[in-house]
Amino acid sequence: MKWPKRVFDFYLDASIHVALAVFAMAMVTCLILNISLDRNLAIFLFFGTIVGYNFVKYGVEAKKYLLVANSYHKNIQIFSFISFFIAIYHAWFLNLDAWKCIVVLVLLTTLYAIPVLPKARNLRSLGGFKIVVVAVVWAGATVHLPVLAVSGDLTWDVWVEGVQRFLFVLVLMVPFEIRDLKYDGPDLKTLPQLIGYLRTKMIGTFGAFLFFWFLFLKDHISNLDALSKGVGLFMLGLLMLFTQKKQSTYFSSFWVESMPIFWWLFLLLFAFWI
Repeated sequence: MKWPKRVFDFYLDASIHVALAVFAMAMVTCLILNISLDRNLAIFLFFGTIVGYNFVKYGVEAKKYLLVANSYHKNIQIFSFISFFIAIYHAWFLNLDAWKCIVVLVLLTTLYAIPVLPKARNLRSLGGFKIVVVAVVWAGATVHLPVLAVSGDLTWDVWVEGVQRFLFVLVLMVPFEIRDLKYDGPDLKTLPQLIGYLRTKMIGTFGAFLFFWFLFLKDHISNLDALSKGVGLFMLGLLMLFTQKKQSTYFSSFWVESMPIFWWLFLLLFAFWI
């Protein structure tokens, strides 16, 4: 049974699972806003997420961002290069508004990983601020980018949806912050380090309710949208309930990152049923 575990670990380590989660969130946006996901954007989001996440996870630790230490990471690097060329090819067919958004998101991702000036710290090293950057990138990629790719009309409801997605991802990051509590240096000043484990979970729970109540700021609320936010609140509440300091191997890397996928599948089934 070694090879199934190796395949599964590669699936997680090569960021394929998180790429699927990003794709799922973009699909949630399309269902809620009743728009179609541009085919080229869908492929770009999936493979672009693989490139971005693998660069942040492995590139910053590699010599000159290219030379990795072992064959396993080398395989991930090769997979990332292939994903890069696929993403660039499909990005070529996107409109100018989508490209502008992509440039901003890529810039934020780059600043997250690479210091701008010699001896300068990157955004990733700024403790609690790093989860804000991640949430902003996810919200931009899964809400604003799909809209810009098909219409370019960022209405009030789109911006509210973007804030809700930001809050959703912010709460999803809480288990990772708690998991890394025993590994992070004291200079990082992450949220669990600053206010403690239980208060971090309380803030996560508050963020989940805030995510839901922002729904009522929209001009138009469909039944599917209301249901989606209710389901999202329920999932985030369960997540805060079951998040512990000592986590199983795959709790955060698989189950937490599966939340957007479960969210999308549930809404897909409900939309089909109605």
